Amino acid sequence: MPEDASAARAAAEEESAFSHPPVDPDASAAYGEHPDQIVDFYAPRTGPASAPLVVILHGGAWRARYDRRHVTPFADFLARRGFAVANVEYRRGGPDIPAQNTGGEPASVPPAGRWPETFDDIAAALDALPELAREALPGADARRIVLTGHSAGGHLALWAAARHVLPPDSPWRTDRPAPLRGVVALAPIADLGLAEKLDVCAGAAVQLLGGQHLFAERVPYADPALLLPTGIATTLVQGRADEVVPDAVAESFADAAARAGEVVGVTLLEDVGHFPLIDPAADAAAVVAEEIAQLAF
Repeated sequence: MPEDASAARAAAEEESAFSHPPVDPDASAAYGEHPDQIVDFYAPRTGPASAPLVVILHGGAWRARYDRRHVTPFADFLARRGFAVANVEYRRGGPDIPAQNTGGEPASVPPAGRWPETFDDIAAALDALPELAREALPGADARRIVLTGHSAGGHLALWAAARHVLPPDSPWRTDRPAPLRGVVALAPIADLGLAEKLDVCAGAAVQLLGGQHLFAERVPYADPALLLPTGIATTLVQGRADEVVPDAVAESFADAAARAGEVVGVTLLEDVGHFPLIDPAADAAAVVAEEIAQLAF
C-alpha cells in the first residue's frame, strides 16, 4: 500500500476507535490509596448469571495522557458478549516524572511509565482482583479469568502472567503461576529489546525502565520475552498493517517462546492496524472476543 494511503488508513482506524463515547462502569473498587489504583467493573449483559472475568489492561505507551476511559467502549463490547469485565487503571508516566532519552537529556515526549510504580500497580491489582470482583460484581466467576491488554497493556498482561518466573530477587515474583485461564495480548509491546531497537512509541520502552543507563539492568525484570516459559495459555492478536507496534515485535515474542519450549498462538490479521483490535465497530474486535472466549469457556 502506498505510504500516503497507509497513513490515511491508520488515521481513520485511530479516529474510529476513539470516536465512541466512554461507557460508565457498573461498579468501581480501589486496590490502593493512589487515585490511579482503581478498577472499573462491567456486568455481563447477556448469558448465564455467572460469567468469566476478562481483565483489561489499557494501552497508551505507559503514558499518563492515555487512561482507562479510552477502552471503556471495548469493555462494554465484551460485557455485551456475556463476559464480566474488569478495566484496570495504573500509574503511568507524566510531565511530573523526569524522563531521559538515550543521551540523558529531557525527552521531547511525556515519559512512559513509572519505575517501579507501574509494575507495583499491576501486581497489586491482579492480586486483589479475585476478592474485589466477588464484592463488586457477584456475577463474575473469578475461577475463570482471562487477562487481556492492548499495546503497552499487552506488555503488562504478558508480564503479569510471568511473575512466577521473574528473577528470585524481584519484589513482584510469586511462588506459583497466576490463576488465569490464559492471556490474549493485543498488538503487545512483547519484546522490550526489539521495541527499543525499533524505537516503538518514541522510545517508550527505554523510558519505562528509567532511561538507557538503566535499561540493561532492569530489562530482565520487565521484558516478557525474557520471562519464558510461563505455562499459561497465551495468544497474541496482531494486525499485519500495524504501524504503531510492528508485527515483528509479536513474532519475536512467539519465537522466544518457541525456543523456550512453549507454543504461543499468534493470530495475524491482514490489512488491520493498531486500533481496530479495541474498536467495537471493527471486525477485528470480534476476532479478539472469540479468542478470549476460546480460553474462557
